Amino acid sequence: MATLGPGMVIFRSLATTLIWGMVVTILWVAVLGVFDPPVTWTMLERWVQHGSLQRPWYDADEIASVVPIALVAAEDQRFMEHHGFDLEALRKAAEHNASKRKGRRLKGGSTISQQTAKNVFLWQGRTYLRKGIEVWFTAVMELLWSKERIITVYMNVAETGKGRFGVGAAAAHCFHVPPSRLTREHAALIAVVLPSPQRSDCIRPTKYLLGRRSWVLRQMAQLGDVFAEPPARKKKRTTPNSGKQGKKG
Repeated sequence: MATLGPGMVIFRSLATTLIWGMVVTILWVAVLGVFDPPVTWTMLERWVQHGSLQRPWYDADEIASVVPIALVAAEDQRFMEHHGFDLEALRKAAEHNASKRKGRRLKGGSTISQQTAKNVFLWQGRTYLRKGIEVWFTAVMELLWSKERIITVYMNVAETGKGRFGVGAAAAHCFHVPPSRLTREHAALIAVVLPSPQRSDCIRPTKYLLGRRSWVLRQMAQLGDVFAEPPARKKKRTTPNSGKQGKKG
């Protein structure tokens, strides 16, 4: 039997490690598609930094319906259409950033799916390694999770302030209400805080944040309820007798 050379041994070891890594991550994503993530790397990092952590979890039906609409309007308007990646948004972000002078705000092209993958499974950072792993997790997540699951997890793990995670923590801190009572204005302000939660203050918003909130409110009005079930699907699910009234006894 021929002896494998050192190069082949290394190749087989790397291939085996890669395959097992893929299997483990697929199982990990599948599990969190059913069970809520208990904690994330970013949460642990912020806990060390600030000494406290607020991360109440709320199911989708416990959060005002305007919140996911505000997030989509602010961050990813093609969320319901793409499969995890928005190439058009990436192109526009690249063009925008190329035209900006040094020191100005840069625009990101990540989708809500990518941000959810980063927040749940990965650490903060801008290395090519982390970005590559993020792409893998995003693809698997889009295959195994529904859009509703993705946005629900995102609403609970997104950083909304110093030591605060999720719209529930933001609702309590900024507006002193449960997330079910958030208004359109509340939801829009939370959405514009998300890109810079360590620097932005929802209690004392800057002129820039207020301007962004106004823009998000206009986008929300144009988009409507992107999570509403399309009429065609509703009609398809309706049973033949669903419109008939029963006899009175």
